[in-house]
Amino acid sequence: MKKLRAGILAATGTVGQRLIQLLANHPWFEVSVVAASDKSAGKKYAQAARWMLDTPIPASVADMIVQDCKPGMDCDFVLSGLPGNIAEETELELAKSGMPVISNASSHRMKADVPLLIPEINPDHLDAVMVQKARMGGKGFIVTNPNCTTIGLVFPLAAIYKAFGLEAVSVVTMQALSGAGYPGESALDILDNVLPAIDSGGEDRKVETEPLKLLGQWTNNRFVDAAIRMSAQTHRVNVRDGHLEAVSVKLKQKASREEVDAAVRHFRSPIDELKLPSAPQPAIYVEDSIQRPQPRLDRDRSNGMAVVVGPIQPCNVLDYKFRVCSHNTIRGAAGAAILNAELLFKKGMIG
Repeated sequence: MKKLRAGILAATGTVGQRLIQLLANHPWFEVSVVAASDKSAGKKYAQAARWMLDTPIPASVADMIVQDCKPGMDCDFVLSGLPGNIAEETELELAKSGMPVISNASSHRMKADVPLLIPEINPDHLDAVMVQKARMGGKGFIVTNPNCTTIGLVFPLAAIYKAFGLEAVSVVTMQALSGAGYPGESALDILDNVLPAIDSGGEDRKVETEPLKLLGQWTNNRFVDAAIRMSAQTHRVNVRDGHLEAVSVKLKQKASREEVDAAVRHFRSPIDELKLPSAPQPAIYVEDSIQRPQPRLDRDRSNGMAVVVGPIQPCNVLDYKFRVCSHNTIRGAAGAAILNAELLFKKGMIG
């Protein structure tokens, strides 16, 4: 099989480096273009990037010349790690030029015809791409990942929502430093400290709104959000990788603790039979120990693509509570984008 060519936008950044690392031995895709800011354009990738990962830069990428993030790149699709303020126009320009864009940025996530995609949760939302392509008038389109915290949270919520319905969700997050990119938070701010209200509360709003689109429906050419009350408080903590979340839920239908545990533990996704290379099976692991999950112990489960849930317990305020851990730069960013690309390829939407 001839591999599809992937272009990496913001290739020198935290997410871009993860994308390059994860694609190094991918069976379907290969990196053909690395693109970044004007500061890096024209340099060899190994010179332009301050490589932060524990594996070396792939030899096939090290000598590539960094290009500008503009139409005309020699690739079949692009994976974007651009920051939101740049992604808004750049990704739209590329999509209008005919390029499929798979984005980690927040800029287009809540647009009326842009899928906010987790393949194991809502693959049917890709039907929106036809409406989007008609609006743009060409072959290009944009598909987005959710926020890195939202992705981990939505897995157990989806399992519970499908089985019993959900009325309300409260979540408190403890998010890793790598979620802020490099160089990220000042050491003087984060040492001996916890930083609340990430992005001045913007992260709270993302975690309160994105799950509603993800758990909602695409019907009559529009997204209809799930009717769930969401409350989120986000915090940056002194952990390198791996977001931990404390979650409480109120069900629509009464269910025993054992029934809720079984719904999460035995979750199966609609893409299991596709055998996508990056898709973890199972997608959710449930730990019985009250002291799990922990970022250092659980973030790398299934190569960083699985979500780990702590024991389901009764909640004195809502119905049940549990903790969730996921790897924020793999499952929550680069790995999620690659899995989205795999689903698009399998459906004949790229390549």
